[in-house]
Amino acid sequence: MSTPVLPDRAEVVEMLARFGQRAAGSVPETLGSLELTWLTAEFEQRYAVVLELSDDQFEAVRTVDDAVTVLREAVLAVAPAPATEVTGTGGIARS
Repeated sequence: MSTPVLPDRAEVVEMLARFGQRAAGSVPETLGSLELTWLTAEFEQRYAVVLELSDDQFEAVRTVDDAVTVLREAVLAVAPAPATEVTGTGGIARS
């Protein structure tokens, strides 16, 4: 399995636009707790992971940029490491 391709800021804004059924240009920079909770669920569904944000992580998210950073890091922390073939042994090694 390879490292997931995670959404950039523009994709996260599009996700938030779907939440509010609004144009991406009307998504505010500041996020509320409901928007963050919904966005976290979207990341979990998209990447088939369970994200358990600490209180500190959750409270650190105030803006769209904060959400992009925290959620990308959270997905990478729980996503399985990519498997690579080990030459000559036929086994699989984690890298």
